[in-house]
Amino acid sequence: MASESTEKTASGAQPEFPKKIHFVGIGGIGMSGLAQMFRDLGCAVTGSDRALGHPENERIFAALRKCGAKLYPQDGSVYADGYAPDAIVYSTAIEEDNPDFKCAPPGTRRLHRSEALSLGIGALRGRFTIAVTGTCGKTTVSAWLADALDRLGGDPGTLSGGYVKKFRKDGAAGNYRGGFGRDFVIEADESDKSLLNYVPDTALILNIGTDHYSREELAEVFLKFSLSAHSCVVMELAVFQEIGPEKFPSGKMILLFSGNPDAPVSCAGRRVLRLDSYRVADGSAWCAFKGLPEIRLPMPGRHNALNALAVHTVLTSRGYDPLDALKAVSEFAGVARRFDRMGIMANGAQVIDDYAHNVEKLASCIGAAQELAPEGRVVTVFQPHGFAPLRFMREALANALPSILRLRDEFIFLPVYYAGGTASFSPTSAEVAVTCRKAAGTNAGSILDFEDRQECERHLKRAVKRGDVVIVAGARDESLSIWAKSLTKYA
Repeated sequence: MASESTEKTASGAQPEFPKKIHFVGIGGIGMSGLAQMFRDLGCAVTGSDRALGHPENERIFAALRKCGAKLYPQDGSVYADGYAPDAIVYSTAIEEDNPDFKCAPPGTRRLHRSEALSLGIGALRGRFTIAVTGTCGKTTVSAWLADALDRLGGDPGTLSGGYVKKFRKDGAAGNYRGGFGRDFVIEADESDKSLLNYVPDTALILNIGTDHYSREELAEVFLKFSLSAHSCVVMELAVFQEIGPEKFPSGKMILLFSGNPDAPVSCAGRRVLRLDSYRVADGSAWCAFKGLPEIRLPMPGRHNALNALAVHTVLTSRGYDPLDALKAVSEFAGVARRFDRMGIMANGAQVIDDYAHNVEKLASCIGAAQELAPEGRVVTVFQPHGFAPLRFMREALANALPSILRLRDEFIFLPVYYAGGTASFSPTSAEVAVTCRKAAGTNAGSILDFEDRQECERHLKRAVKRGDVVIVAGARDESLSIWAKSLTKYA
């Protein structure tokens, strides 16, 4: 992987803003959003990608070209005519021997993705930044918040880790929107601690888990991040308690929320906003927050009721009327690949497309699908998004599946998605499936693995029926959505 940037500035000085900027891996969800942002800020933008020309990625590449970005294969050819960018933007997934690094003019400045984001935010000139983080749900919640702000007339800007359906029009990809209002919503990534490279006005922390490193270490990261917020911190009660209430200065404005209706009304002198109720009826999910009318949620899952409460809490902290904010929350149009209903198979089963790629996200997605199939079965088809992530989650997934799956449900592994670069090619999906079957004991037959999608599709056509739900889950690979849609016959 590429080394971290060593960029330094004199005390108090702002780093120079690049006029020409090159993005390595521009087709990625985060990089493509940043590239659109820098075009909006007046920069000349180029980018390279290993998947340039792959049909499943054409929508994002078309959006980038439309905004004026020039695209190249990832082979160093961007420099062929003497082009010399002021900076190269990279992520931690980019290897040091990448051709766009090796062929760059000597001394070309490098910016980690988070540093580029920090520069971009600094150039927004007076916008109020709301940064959303957490182990799970930050893409959905950042999109939900931007969607609601727009419905309330706030005309927000946003940089999201997903394609926001409300903003996916007129050739726009949906993961970036400039907007002309004061608020700008960003998704803050805790996975590499890059969220510490910028300072928000409001910090929203959804939850704490073990996706990338220990809870203790993540608690320290979230503490630093929350203390940096200029205006206020909106935080789930359990996160606040795990970090330690005594670590926050008494003058820090902290708004707490909880999904537990029996949660205390306050904690360490801070008021706790509570999810009062959650229910499922006639295929829809409903919830109510303390003291407010019940609303119908845009998608099922108790975790989405908690997400809705988090969004509502931020909106009211920004001065919006609670009832107006509640209506805006209930109208959320959703995010592509976040519990995205693709249609119905010929055998009557419903197909859901989802980005779930770690244990917590898979559990939430499967739980929501089980609500849609109270008498049927949920069949989850999971494509791991890399060998290292699969290795990291191997034991946790094996331990979790017996409690996540009902006796009639199935969990299917597809081969690991390999996007190129350095990899050990271990473990394989088949090997992890064996580990999971051992942990499942008498329910081992519910965990399957197939060599390809064709074999899996033949199984699905035989195994599921009306009243069942099929989940297609996995990150990074846009072709998963195309395949999920191809499984369906009816909208």
